[in-house]
Amino acid sequence: MSTSWAFFSQAVRLSIHAEIPPRAGVWQSASPAQVGFEENGVGAAVNFALENETDWSPDLFEQKAIVGDEPPPWNEILGPLKPRGGPSGVIVSRGKILAEWGNPDRIDTTFSATKSYIALCAIVALKLGLIRDLDDCLRDYDLCSHFEAPQNRAISWRHLLQQTSEWEGTLWTKPDQVDRNRHVGPGARDSVKGSPRKLKSPGRYWEYNDIRVNLAALCLTLLFGRSLEEVLREHIMDPIGASRSWEWYGYRNSWVEIQGRAVPSVSGGAHWGGGLWISTLDHARMGLLIARGGRWGSTEVLPGKLIQELFVPCGLNPNYGLMWWLNTGRAMFSSAPESSVFAYGAGANYVWVDAPSDLVAVVRWINPDSMNGLIERVMAAAPPGSHSSGRCGD
Repeated sequence: MSTSWAFFSQAVRLSIHAEIPPRAGVWQSASPAQVGFEENGVGAAVNFALENETDWSPDLFEQKAIVGDEPPPWNEILGPLKPRGGPSGVIVSRGKILAEWGNPDRIDTTFSATKSYIALCAIVALKLGLIRDLDDCLRDYDLCSHFEAPQNRAISWRHLLQQTSEWEGTLWTKPDQVDRNRHVGPGARDSVKGSPRKLKSPGRYWEYNDIRVNLAALCLTLLFGRSLEEVLREHIMDPIGASRSWEWYGYRNSWVEIQGRAVPSVSGGAHWGGGLWISTLDHARMGLLIARGGRWGSTEVLPGKLIQELFVPCGLNPNYGLMWWLNTGRAMFSSAPESSVFAYGAGANYVWVDAPSDLVAVVRWINPDSMNGLIERVMAAAPPGSHSSGRCGD
């Protein structure tokens, strides 16, 4: 077990008796004081989120950050987009909402936080036995022709999900070079993004690359024989009582034929449009499922041992698991416990989960440079014992 998730059995024990929201549209609330939080501190965190809105344009079609400085035709938008909402968020502890701001029911695009949902679909495939082992080579599954070239023959499921595949090719008209030399995360700068780079062997280099993420989504779609939206809804979102309002889009050219049916292959974000459109509250339900170790009350939605796989640090980037961001060495956010994990998307959009603190927070459309300050305020308001600087279990 990853040391950062040494608390896992504790989280499972907690989940069996902890409160959960019963169904979509119904969620118990509590004052911060009722669950041990400092009232004024929580209020300060909410005000900080509202005061530090992203500088992104409400019209995402005009937002240059979607395609950065990509030259034509790399910068062509292929999937749907919608205007973004204002800052919104929710803080949950002990399964109850302590605070919410903005419009948490609004359906909004979530950019690369979508990737963490792709990883959840991979966990469903493991649960069902469709993926035998994450270290299996994709070419052994005979799903498509994208793994026949010498550079791609040794790529495994784990490589795709850890962003270490070094896959070479073009998918949905986008070549992998679009995202070569791309840097993502707090303080990252992308001045050399898209420049040539000699590829290494699969598993030898970590690189954040949306084309390869979209390839992972395609492979899972072909493996299930159905859209990942259907898979996510049946196996995760419906069992946790999420609403039916969320949608998951691909591109206008990302359709595949499966047994005579046209099936959309969804995108792993909104880099070129599409991705997961979801409310803040439904994000929070997913985060609570993670905090509860895959359980929803007394029901096991996802096996705990498989949930752990999401958070095993990549050897080439200890702050990345399987399409989830980790806080190893508190390098992502110095104010967050090291046990924290994040679904993170541009804009910025975060689902922050810290199971030892029994804490889930969804934060949307905040200036990314302000996220650490928000975390600092939440942790300052948290009950004693939630402020450990080391890994739980050390």
